[in-house]
Amino acid sequence: MTDAVSMKYLRRTAIASGAALALFTGFALAPMTSAQEINPGAVAPPSGAPMSFANLIERVSPAVVSISVRQRPGSVQQQLPEGLPPGFEEFFRGQPGRPGPAPTSLGSGFFIDQNGTIVTNHHVIEGAEEITVRTSDGRELQAELVGSDEATDIAVIRVTERTGRFPFVRFDDARHVRVGDWVVAVGNPFGLEGTATAGIVSAIGRRDAGTSAYVDYMQIDAPINRGNSGGPTFDINGNVIGVNTLIFSPTGGNVGIGFAIPANTANQIVQQLLESGRVTRGWIGVSIQPLDRDIARSLGLDEPRGALVATVVPDGPAARAGIQQGDVILTFNGERIEDSRDLTQRVGATPIGNNSRIEVLRNGQRRTLNMRLQERPSEQQLAAANPPPSATPETPPESGGAGVAQSSLGLSVRPMTAEDRTRLGLAANDAGLVVTAVEPTSDAAQKGIGVGDAILQADQRALRTVQELSNAAQAAQRADRPILLQVATRGGRGFVAVDVAER
Repeated sequence: MTDAVSMKYLRRTAIASGAALALFTGFALAPMTSAQEINPGAVAPPSGAPMSFANLIERVSPAVVSISVRQRPGSVQQQLPEGLPPGFEEFFRGQPGRPGPAPTSLGSGFFIDQNGTIVTNHHVIEGAEEITVRTSDGRELQAELVGSDEATDIAVIRVTERTGRFPFVRFDDARHVRVGDWVVAVGNPFGLEGTATAGIVSAIGRRDAGTSAYVDYMQIDAPINRGNSGGPTFDINGNVIGVNTLIFSPTGGNVGIGFAIPANTANQIVQQLLESGRVTRGWIGVSIQPLDRDIARSLGLDEPRGALVATVVPDGPAARAGIQQGDVILTFNGERIEDSRDLTQRVGATPIGNNSRIEVLRNGQRRTLNMRLQERPSEQQLAAANPPPSATPETPPESGGAGVAQSSLGLSVRPMTAEDRTRLGLAANDAGLVVTAVEPTSDAAQKGIGVGDAILQADQRALRTVQELSNAAQAAQRADRPILLQVATRGGRGFVAVDVAER
């Protein structure tokens, strides 16, 4: 949108507002039917609600900055503006021998000390070649990256030009925050600097808002939009209780659902970045999955509590401590584990090298194991250690006499071959059965088991023959519980609890 178009739009808005004002002014001049005069000064906000946020915003706004980042070409996926006229895509993308402009990003941030240290989001400064900070009084200053953490989307930068002391704000621990508390967000949505919005805390402990396993988000309804990323969320005392990071929107604009990283989480990350420039987390070397009610029943648990070990990294801390696939981790250092996310957060917050006690459930028996935590490898290192399965073609499912129907499970299976192991990225000594057919109405189909998948275990016992699967299904049927299957697909392996039907 050009400046001329923007001004035209603003004028139209002002005219509409003026017309509405004239209409209501005319109404106000009409004779009143009641003799009682309305005294605006007598109107007071409800107890605990401010009459105005003006004093608060005036006090904290100088600490909020606008951040402009010039990114290294090719460092991140460049998003093209929508609705470009024909031929303009080439300008933005660049042409052979004539690269387009360097991609840029805009965001917000805030000073946390007088020396120019600024907190913002990782995704604001990702791939930065040059970082420019614009203060509330209009100064443009260069900044450098101190450190960032992609897992929590927190970054710390520092102004390189000393021009005196900077106004700053402080983190609160956010433990006092409750649903319904007032919040104020200050930032630069769509590049409109110094924008302030107010609302309430809509929810706390949101685990379904983003992809990070290390953040339980705070949901707010104070309007935030693109450009608010990295800006602060304040309580009515002017303390930072969150860092704005996400919005939920089908349109790309605010619909009243925004998410902030709680201050206690953000501050822990900030302190690590200030001390060493990076964040370290504990790691035990397992992949885990949540327990649902069917899986809990198949394991004899009364409730779906704990974290189910799907795979164990060879020679990792868990493997050396004796943890096995199919174990359910119930406690960590004496603290009850609610779910897989809870375990991830507790392990991540444990100092590297510490000895930890883990209680697991295995084959109905509880046992306590001791392990020494290692530092969690980077996502790139983890990906390199777990390469994707080979891209060999799918093996056609065998039919006729080669497939043996497991009527109680709605599956047909056959023994696994070396070609199957290669296709699924399994080890040469992995045993199991390959699914050749699935009844569409079966519980196995509803749980996502498909043709070509491999069943490696049944009720935590390795499978080598079709008869072993049949025996396990019959035992589960007699016990009136689901059967727990470990299933390998091209995307990895995990556990599925399948109901055993009476046939």
